[in-house]
Formats: sequence, C-alpha cells, structure tokens
Amino acid sequence: MRLHAYGEWQRTPKDTFFRRHRVLVLNPGSTSTKTSVYEGDEERFTDEIQHPAEELKAFEGRPITDQFAFRKDAILGFLADRGLGLGDLDAVAGRGGLLRPIPHGTWNVGPAMLADLKAGARGEHASNLGALIAAELMAGTGKPAYIVDPVVVDETDPKVKVSGLKELPRRVVSHALNQIATARRYAEGRETFYERINVIVAHMGGGITVGAHRKGRYIDVNNGLDGEGPFSPQRSGTLPAGQLIDLCFSGKYTKGELKLLNKGRGGIIDLLGTADMREVERRVDAGDPEATLVWEALAYQVAKGITALLPAFDGEPVDAVLLTGGMARSSKLVAELRRLTAALGCEVQVYPGENEMAALAKGALRVLSGRETAQDYPPQEG
Repeated sequence: MRLHAYGEWQRTPKDTFFRRHRVLVLNPGSTSTKTSVYEGDEERFTDEIQHPAEELKAFEGRPITDQFAFRKDAILGFLADRGLGLGDLDAVAGRGGLLRPIPHGTWNVGPAMLADLKAGARGEHASNLGALIAAELMAGTGKPAYIVDPVVVDETDPKVKVSGLKELPRRVVSHALNQIATARRYAEGRETFYERINVIVAHMGGGITVGAHRKGRYIDVNNGLDGEGPFSPQRSGTLPAGQLIDLCFSGKYTKGELKLLNKGRGGIIDLLGTADMREVERRVDAGDPEATLVWEALAYQVAKGITALLPAFDGEPVDAVLLTGGMARSSKLVAELRRLTAALGCEVQVYPGENEMAALAKGALRVLSGRETAQDYPPQEG
C-alpha cells in the first residue's frame, strides 16, 4: 500500500487484493481489425491492425469467412509482440455479427452461433469474424468467448416492424453496441442504472442510427445498415419510394450500383463529393451555399429522427438526448442539435467517438465479475 501511495505501484497485481480479469477484445472492420487487451476496465494495449488493399484483394468476391485465418494470425502476432499468449487471457470478447434478432447483453459463443455466422444467411459483414476468431482462440482452454450487443439487437414491439407492404417488414440493424454502452455511461454518471432511464441516443458516424431506450430495453431504432433514417456521410438514408422505384427501372444504374449509392457512395459523398465532415464544415464556414444547405439538412434530419421517437416512450418523459459517434466531436453540429431539439425539454449530453472496444470489454467483465449472466444463442422462443 505504501508503494501505491508513493506512485511506485500503479495498479493491483492479478489475483492480489482485487481480481483484475484480462480480456482480449476484437473488432473486425472492412480494412482493419481493432484489437485491445484490457485488465479490468483499464486498456493496457491496443492497435488497429491495418489490412492493406493488396492483402484483401485476394478475398474479393469471396465469403468474409475466408479471411478468418489471416486475421487470426494478425491477432496472435499482436499478442506475441506484447509478450502475451492465450494462457494469459481470461476471456475474449468479439464484435457480434449478423445473427438472428436477439435481446441486448453478453452472449456465449457456441456451435449454433458459429454455424449461423459461417452460413452468412443474414448477410456478409466483417463483424461476422469477431465470434469466429474469439471461439478459435479460446478452443481447448476452458475459457469463455463472448460477443456483446451485436448489430442485430432487437427488443422492439411488433408494431415497430409493420410497414405498408406485408412483404417488407422493417428490420432492426443498428449501432447497438455503442448505443447501449452510451446509455449505460449516462446512467452510471447519474449514479443509476440502464434499467431506470429513458434516453434517445443518436449515433452519428459513417452511418447514423437514432434509438429509443426505455427502462433497460432498446425499443426502436432505424435500420442504419440499409440506409434507413437520416442520410449520413456514406449512406443515402430514407429515400422517396416512388422516385426510387422509377430510378431502379430507369436503366441508368445496375442493381450493384444502386446498392452502393444506398450504402457506401450515398449521402454526403454523393451530395458534396466528400465523406469528411470536417471538410464540409470548412466549406460551410467559408460561405459555400451548397455545403451549407446539405449540412443544415443533415442536422435537421437527425433532429427529426430524435423527436420522432417520443411515441416510443408511451407518454413517459425522456431523461436525456445522448449524442455519440465521430460527428459528436463537432461543436457546431452539437449546438445545432441542441437548438433543434430544445422543445423536448430534456438535457443533451455528448459522448464523442464510438467507444466500442471499452463496451466489448465491459460486457465481458460484467459476466466475469458475476454482475451479469451470459446468454446462450439462439434465444429461447417465448
């Protein structure tokens, strides 16, 4: 204790005084794999392992699972470079992928989950690799592999999914990990629990999702994966249906080109030729009328998405609006959203960035410390 008091001992050693579980966190993206090691809630090592275009070129047109081996080897190299082996870990938490709709929480990676991810029946995405690699790393060690709040978290009422066409029910796919982690951070800051708050969270990044969280349930959100909701730096957002149908049959674009305009080359990048919101704001500040109009429209659509969620709370008051994601770093955008949502009568709090690595670690740590029980996939019906 004297050593700690004089600054010579910065943290409690493993298994002494307080248990500090060591968790490896994996977050595979399209061109990188974010990798971190946490000891307790302290991030000890981190790296965004880049996968150069020439390496990924060999996998073009192939299932995402074909990248499994080379991404796993990169992670093992990350550990070896820091003097760590698999025996030094208490658990691995991977980013959850496109699975069946499930409630929020921490989930055990098991055979049914792995089979669904390998089949890719619900879509191909780099996040599908998170659970696959986590399971492989922990195989034979007796230690757990988890996923936490994947993009398919769905706790909505049936009425939320009804659209005007029977064949097209709404799907719920969102930034669930950061949405729920941000709501938890707000609750902790108020010395209360996620299960006791009503908040609206706007995640504003390459895609934008705006979600309603009522007393511990994630009850409504736009499908950010398919471009529903506000347009964003790279996604078109909800489009005029009749005009979209006409465009689809105009012969101007192929199906693949239209999908890319919906997600990847739509939104700000189509309207202004850039996906960099800092560049957009520089143009706004310089008096560019085109950039100003698009920037104002973006803020307006996000604010409209926030206020449109009021009915989700069944008349209960909203405690706060929470702004997160990369665009929450913009003081200009935050100020405009505060102004446009002032009629809600609640506070607006800002949590910049995605905070996904810490959210994955905390999900695993809640289970390892006995504060939460990991769930088994698939969830039981009824």
